[in-house]
Amino acid sequence: MSAKIKTAFILGTWFGSGKAPVASGTFGSLAALPFAWAMMYFVGWPLLLAATVVVYFIGVWAAKIIMNETKTEDPGMIVIDEVAGMWTTLLVTPLDPFSYMFAFAFFRIFDITKPFPVGWADTKLKNATGVMLDDVFAGVYGLICMRALLLLMPEGGWTALATQAP
Repeated sequence: MSAKIKTAFILGTWFGSGKAPVASGTFGSLAALPFAWAMMYFVGWPLLLAATVVVYFIGVWAAKIIMNETKTEDPGMIVIDEVAGMWTTLLVTPLDPFSYMFAFAFFRIFDITKPFPVGWADTKLKNATGVMLDDVFAGVYGLICMRALLLLMPEGGWTALATQAP
């Protein structure tokens, strides 16, 4: 196996997280979280946005190679698409565990249920772009939900919400 193909498999499976025997998309989404946290902690959303764009294009490249090598339309082991989608949702997400938990849940819900245009990209674009794009669309839905949740959040965030009397 050439270095190019090995690199495509390493990145496409997001360092092996896509090789989980079940729920590879969930494992790929989870594996995206620490990278996003570090980028947001040290630099902020501009770095996460730039990294998301770069990962999208690397994902198209890697997915094409993996699809050719496995002779499969959308191999479950490809999870770099979940990384791009998860990072899209996290662009507006504060650095706290509760927010990341909600962002994860929102992204996974839209990635699994596939409302339009997520499902359209998943079923109509039978190429590497389609593999990546459906998760980016799911990430945009997750981003919108996170933004709405944060707008509805009382001043003081999760702590204020937890201490409010019923």
